[in-house]
Amino acid sequence: MRELNLDRLRTLVAIADLGSFAAAARALHLAPPTVSLHISELEQRVGAELLLRKRGQVRPSGVGETLVARARQLLADAEHALDEVQRQVQGLEGRVRLGASTGAIAYLLPQALQALGQGYPGIDVQVTVLTSEETLSKLVAGTLDVGLVALPQLSVEGLNVRAWRRDPVMAFLPAGWTAPRTVTPEWLAEQPLILNDPHTRLSRLTTEWFAAAGHNPRARIQLNYNDAVKSLVAAGYGATLLPHEASSAVPADPRIAMRPLRPKLWRPLGIAHRAGEAEPATQHVLDALWELKQV
Repeated sequence: MRELNLDRLRTLVAIADLGSFAAAARALHLAPPTVSLHISELEQRVGAELLLRKRGQVRPSGVGETLVARARQLLADAEHALDEVQRQVQGLEGRVRLGASTGAIAYLLPQALQALGQGYPGIDVQVTVLTSEETLSKLVAGTLDVGLVALPQLSVEGLNVRAWRRDPVMAFLPAGWTAPRTVTPEWLAEQPLILNDPHTRLSRLTTEWFAAAGHNPRARIQLNYNDAVKSLVAAGYGATLLPHEASSAVPADPRIAMRPLRPKLWRPLGIAHRAGEAEPATQHVLDALWELKQV
């Protein structure tokens, strides 16, 4: 026996607690020869006598007391580990790694996390800001469990990508501007613009929206953080195009006016995860996200 066996350690602790081999055998539902064999194997492993037998009583030797103390800790750790794993199997605890864009993290993910926390406070969702391409790559590599990605996406072997939301893209303008009730590519192309980073799917959507009307405007600045973009709009630096996920038609910042587009533009999002049955904690996260479905 090269390693310390938990069953043998449990036998040693039972004998130390109950004071006899026979009582330990009854408590552990083992045959008396099995109890004797456990102790013999332990003593061979450590190379010392673990139990002293005098006048019908059994008590640990000095070496035995040291091993009994360590055995109690090891057995408690093993029980804790099994309990922790069991709670993960039941979906009560667990770690879920999620990748998403800044927009989804700022406005959509908090709603799902709030609902998840009410039902499953033991689930730890670790969030990383990524592009859709990065998210899919990390899902394939196994370093993410769930991703919120822009649609459409090419089929990726081993991944499921389902349509999740279809949010309208709106024009966000400084409130002091004189603007039409609906914003067209012609009007907006003449304004100073703050647009998304060209590597994002939203940038491609807005470029195609302008191009369909024959326009290719240049932005004053390109960013990938929607809150920073809105701060610049509020400061009067320019106008932007962003998805609107909130239920209210009025932006929270009174310095920003929001207008619908003509023609309309939509930002579709999907939920991506590895194919096959998800672990319980991951499934609970998927369920919480799916409650925000809007397609």
